[in-house]
Amino acid sequence: MMFSTLGLGPGTCASLARLGYETPTPIQAEAIPLVLSGVDLLARAQTGTGKTAAFGLPIIERLAASSGPSASPGVRAPRALVLVPTRELAAQVHQSLTDFAAPTRLRAVAIFGGVSLNGQVQAIRRGADIVVATPGRLLDHMERRTIDLSRIEVLTLDEADRMLDMGFLPALRRILAAVPRRRQTLLFSATLGDDVVRLSSSFTENPVRVDVSSRQVVAATVTHHVRQVAVDRKRDALTDILTEHGAAQALVFCRTKRGANRVGEDLGQRGVRTGVIHGNKSQGARNRALEDFKRGRVRVLVATDIAARGLDIAHLPLVINFDLPLVAEDYVHRVGRTGRAGQEGRAVSLVTASEAGLLQQIQRVVAAPLEGVVGSPLLSARPAPDARNNHPRAASRAGRRPFRGRRR
Repeated sequence: MMFSTLGLGPGTCASLARLGYETPTPIQAEAIPLVLSGVDLLARAQTGTGKTAAFGLPIIERLAASSGPSASPGVRAPRALVLVPTRELAAQVHQSLTDFAAPTRLRAVAIFGGVSLNGQVQAIRRGADIVVATPGRLLDHMERRTIDLSRIEVLTLDEADRMLDMGFLPALRRILAAVPRRRQTLLFSATLGDDVVRLSSSFTENPVRVDVSSRQVVAATVTHHVRQVAVDRKRDALTDILTEHGAAQALVFCRTKRGANRVGEDLGQRGVRTGVIHGNKSQGARNRALEDFKRGRVRVLVATDIAARGLDIAHLPLVINFDLPLVAEDYVHRVGRTGRAGQEGRAVSLVTASEAGLLQQIQRVVAAPLEGVVGSPLLSARPAPDARNNHPRAASRAGRRPFRGRRR
């Protein structure tokens, strides 16, 4: 199948060819014709399957077709709004849409926290056809009357499940009230739980449902491994895993900001070049750490769940859960950073006895086997009290040789 068979015009297809896109992914093949037809959409697809192009390409095609060639850039109010949960994802989606729209006169603007509001105001005033925003910063602009949402034709909610997990539902409802009732609404999510379906019923009208995941919420190219460890041996186990993988880069997830800092410091002391990103880091520091990781200047990036969405890292071979997430669905988003676009990936989790209950929840969500633990006491054990009760959302849902990292 070619992109030209999906209803995209010759100009868009030529632009895709220049960007190296040859054939559509399953979510693109399913969603693009539907978005072009104007219907509302509720779509589930794994992370790393090309969802941005699935909604971005037809949006750009639609807006470009109805834009007057002599329209003044300074008077354009946004006609498409894409809402995402994190700054990193906003930056990534904005860059992708900018690349897709390069042959057109359309302009995309990113709005997210951690950077100057004034710069975003100036960008909006210069004219923005597409706005990519996090809900909190968008509300800031709405309260200051620095953005006009009265001409929005297409509203897209990307990573809708994550936005609900992060408590954005009240913000989403306020934004919904500010956009026109007559619009097209697209909702994309890695999971389609009851809460996401309820959100869709509130935001969409008779949506067409697309599900290309085939109940496999994580890409089949990812293998899952578990290591049972004592709490005080986790750092040794982490360096063992890094040793086993040689010079390969790894993304390491910790549950807390303090934990991420400690793991980063420990790896640095062991000679591993490491970057750390979490919510207490400035946006500039987070951008620098991510750029260092992408360019290979650091081997390990340690992050909290703020980085589980929106990190687009080519050929990342390894994700390590130093701590299991408190919500099983977050495991899906963490390990979705590896095994992208058909590449092989590996996810390794360090699990203490008190995390057995969390592991059971993850196994129920992930269809693939968690190698090394099937039938073990970890999976058959009853959830520990702290795993079941210490977090409001949680209730609802080895060898130890020293690591000698090589400095570069």
